[in-house]
Amino acid sequence: MTRTNEISLLIGGQAGAGISAAGLLLGKTFLRGGLHVFGTIDYPSLIRGGHNFYLLRAATRPVFAQWDKIDLMIALDERTLERHREELVSDGGVIFDSDEISPDSPNLPPSGVQRYAVPLESIVKELNAPKVVQNTIALGAALGILGYGITQLEEILQETFKAKGDKIVSMNVDAARKGYNYAHEHFASEFCCQLKPRTGKHHQHMLLTGNEAVGLGAIAAGCKFIAAYPMTPASPLFHFLIAQAERFGIVTLQAESEIAAINMTIGAAYAGLRAMTSTSGGGFCLMTEGLSMAGMTETPVVIMLGQRTGPSTGLPTYTAQGDLHFALHAGHGEFPRVVIAPGDIRECFQLTIDAFNLAEEFQTPVILLTDKHLIESHITTQTFDTGLVSIDRGKLLPMERYTGPTPYLRFKLVDDGISPRLVPGTLGATVHADSAEHGEQGFVNDTADNTRQMADKRFRKRSEIQKALSRYDAVKTFGSKDADVTLVGWGSTKGVVLEAVEILQEEGRSLNFLQIIFMAPFPAQLVSKALKGKTTILVESNRTAQLGSLIREQTGHRVAHKILRYDGRPFNPLQLVARIKEVLK
Repeated sequence: MTRTNEISLLIGGQAGAGISAAGLLLGKTFLRGGLHVFGTIDYPSLIRGGHNFYLLRAATRPVFAQWDKIDLMIALDERTLERHREELVSDGGVIFDSDEISPDSPNLPPSGVQRYAVPLESIVKELNAPKVVQNTIALGAALGILGYGITQLEEILQETFKAKGDKIVSMNVDAARKGYNYAHEHFASEFCCQLKPRTGKHHQHMLLTGNEAVGLGAIAAGCKFIAAYPMTPASPLFHFLIAQAERFGIVTLQAESEIAAINMTIGAAYAGLRAMTSTSGGGFCLMTEGLSMAGMTETPVVIMLGQRTGPSTGLPTYTAQGDLHFALHAGHGEFPRVVIAPGDIRECFQLTIDAFNLAEEFQTPVILLTDKHLIESHITTQTFDTGLVSIDRGKLLPMERYTGPTPYLRFKLVDDGISPRLVPGTLGATVHADSAEHGEQGFVNDTADNTRQMADKRFRKRSEIQKALSRYDAVKTFGSKDADVTLVGWGSTKGVVLEAVEILQEEGRSLNFLQIIFMAPFPAQLVSKALKGKTTILVESNRTAQLGSLIREQTGHRVAHKILRYDGRPFNPLQLVARIKEVLK
C-alpha cells in the first residue's frame, strides 16, 4: 500500500562528507512544499572518518521526533548499509552508489526492499565536480523516487550556494537534475511512499534548530554581548550570533576559556549591556565560580547550558538531561537564580527573551537549560511575531545623570531586595561592586549584621521571582486534565512524549502530558495540583530521574513510574509507546 505525504528517511556516510548539509537541504525542500519536518544528526566526536547519519521525517501533520523505522535510505558508503539495513521497513528502499557498492554486497537489505543503484561516482566525474556533490545527486534521485518534483530543491540550492557564485550554483543544480532524471529513467515501479508539495501558502513556517531559535530570541531581547569558548552542542549558538553581529550591533568574543567567558559576560552586564554566554557541562563546571560572583554582585547574566552525555568528556556529541541538579545548585554559597528549560523551538525563542527580562528585573543569573537533541535538531515552527516582544530592564535608572536626593547605593537595602541599578560612568554617582561581601555602597563589609542583612536582601528576591511565575507558563498540560494517566517530562522529551500520547489516545487510552518549564523557582503548587490523584509516569533522559527527585523535594509527591534513557540517544515515539504500555499492563 502506498503511503502518501509521510516519510522517515536516513542519509548516511562518513564524517566530513556533508551529511548534515544534505539532510538540511532535503528538509528545506519539503518545508518549501508545505510539509512539517523534523531532522536530527547523529555524529561521533571526529572531524573526519567515523559514521554520520541524518534522520529526517516529513508529514502533512506536525512531527517532533525521529521515527524508529526508515522508509528510504540514502547510503553514501557501505558502512551505512551495514549499520542501518535492519531499520528499513519491509517495503522500503535504499539508494546506493553502484560505482562503489556491489549489487552482490551482503550488506544490501533483503528482498522486498527496493534497491536503487545510482552511479554517483560516474555522475560526479561527468560533472567534473568534487566528490561531496554526490550528496546532491542522491537528493535528486530521492525526489524522483518519491514523486515529489525537483523545482523546490533547485530553488533551495540556488539560495544556499548563491554566495559561492554562479558556477557552484549551476554545478549543484545540474547534479540534482541528473539524479532526478536518472531515477525517472531507471526506476519504473512506484515506491511505497509518495510525497507531493501541498498547494496554498506555507510561508509562515521556518526550519530552525534550538540554537538558532535561542539566537533569534537573544537578538529580539536586545542582547549586545556574548562571550563563549567552543563546546558542543552550544557552539552553533555562538556561531549564529557571530554571523549576525554586525547587522545587530552585537559584540562577540571567543574567550580563552570558559572562566574568561563568564567573567567577560559579567563585566559586560555590569557595564549595562544585555549579555550572555553559552556552554555545556564541562564548560559550566569552570563557570561556577563566576556564577557565584554574578550572584554576589547581583549582575544580570544569561547562561545557555546545552546538556550532553557525561560525566567528564562523556559522549561529547550525544544528548542527555543529566545536569538539572547541577544547574540548580552550581556555585558556592547561597544565592537565588532562575532556571528555565524550553521544550521546543518556539519556547527556545520566547524563553530566551524571558530569561533576559528576568535577569534584569531581579538582577540575578538566569540559566537556560537545553540539551543537544533540542538545540541541534531541525524542527518546523511558525514564524515568530517580534511585534509581541516586550523588553523589561527592571530597576535600571536613566544613564545620563544620577539626581537622587542621597548618594547612590548600588546594594541599597529595599523591601523587595532589588536595588535600583546604575551603570558605571553615570554622572553624579559612583557605581561600586565587590565580589566579597559588601555593604550598601558596594565596599567590603565583613560584620555579622551586614552579612546577615545582605544575604536576606538577596533572598527576598526569591519570593518576588516566585510571585512573577504567575506571568509565565511555568508548567503546561497537554490533553484532558481529567485523564487517568499523566506523563511528566521537561526539555527535549516534550516532542516525543506528545507524539506518544497522540498514538495512545488514538488507541483509546486516557493520558495527558505535564511539561515542567521553570525549575527554579519551582512551581510546586501547580505541579501538585496537576499530579493529584493521577497515575504518573516520568520520562527523562538521565539515570537518576532528576526531575522526579525535584518534584518529591518540592511537593512531597513520589512519581509512581519512571521511564529513563541514558545511552546518549533520544527517545523515539514507538519505543516510548511500548514502554508506557509495559507500565500500564
